[in-house]
Amino acid sequence: MLALASGMAVGNLYWAQPLLAQIANSFGLDTAQGGFLIMATQIGYALGLFFIVPLGDVLHRRKLIFTMMILSVIALIAVSVAPCFTALAFCLACLGLVTISGQIIMPLTGDISSPAERGKNVGIISGGITIGILTARTISGLVADVFDWRAIYLFAALINGVLAFIIVRMIPETPERNKIAYPALIRDVFHTLHTTPTLIPLMMISACSFGVVFNIFWTSVTFLLSASPFEYSTFQIGLVSLTAITGALAAMKVGSLQDKGLGVKATGLSLFICLVCIVLADLFAQSSVVILVILAAFYSLGNQSVSILNQSRLFSLNPEKRSRLNTCFTVNNFIFCALGSTLASALWNIGGWHAVMTGAATTLIIALVIWGASYKSSEAFDEKTHLQEKVR
Repeated sequence: MLALASGMAVGNLYWAQPLLAQIANSFGLDTAQGGFLIMATQIGYALGLFFIVPLGDVLHRRKLIFTMMILSVIALIAVSVAPCFTALAFCLACLGLVTISGQIIMPLTGDISSPAERGKNVGIISGGITIGILTARTISGLVADVFDWRAIYLFAALINGVLAFIIVRMIPETPERNKIAYPALIRDVFHTLHTTPTLIPLMMISACSFGVVFNIFWTSVTFLLSASPFEYSTFQIGLVSLTAITGALAAMKVGSLQDKGLGVKATGLSLFICLVCIVLADLFAQSSVVILVILAAFYSLGNQSVSILNQSRLFSLNPEKRSRLNTCFTVNNFIFCALGSTLASALWNIGGWHAVMTGAATTLIIALVIWGASYKSSEAFDEKTHLQEKVR
């Protein structure tokens, strides 16, 4: 249920993506102006990650999650009835600000899981988030085809509302947390980043694999399939993108490797799998959609494994600061996701599919170098952490 709630929360960010033309036309505007709606949503989400998620370390997470989910319902309804384009952009920014419950649920999972199952449970939640991202665009397109673009937001408001009341009853009681003044809490996000050296390699590996390469790959797949010889429609491209669900589902079990003390080794193997898939995609995917789909599935498995293993390790760094650690991690990913999307367009214009895949492969090699350079210190930290948890 937590995975479902997390997937719905992050899915709220993506309902609009395939509907931009329909939304802009409904207000008598050019399709290009619809891109402003995505920017408004992302700005709101970035602010929510930085200013709200850290509150999970000082407030009761069950109440905070419930509050954010109810506020998301209100924002979704507001989007569905927005009378003009400006009001819609403002409502979407507010939706981005409050639909961050998935990033509060993730640290909560670290709290309520036993050390022997933390990685496995984090993998389940992470898989839910990934599936939410991948399916939101397909579902919104189908609902909009049957009704109109406003209907998907009313549908999402209903589901989020039901989930809020189910989740608040299911989340177990957790101990009272240390109270910290809000300005000091926000300052401590930067202090945590500065004083947790093990955090930096995690963030940089994730920035490369998820932030840059994930966005380069899937953005360029859209470019490839929309051009000759494929010339796929938006809906057909969306179906190909759903291939990534296979990888997300398969990777849900990967978190248990961190529970067994194999997380660092498994991260390196997963990065290598991603690199092999990218190289093979560069060589063969342009001529066959079947090869592209197979490689996309294996790439998604490797990429999702890296994300799960990194977040599993993240929540063992400092149990008292899991929300602040998650803020550092997710804001970093958010920044590099924007960079990845920008690089995809730039590289495609320079040299098409080959240039894009070369950029992705180079980025993964950088990630492997960072992994190798931090291998000994990461292994030593994990051994120390597992020993401490056994003693507790």
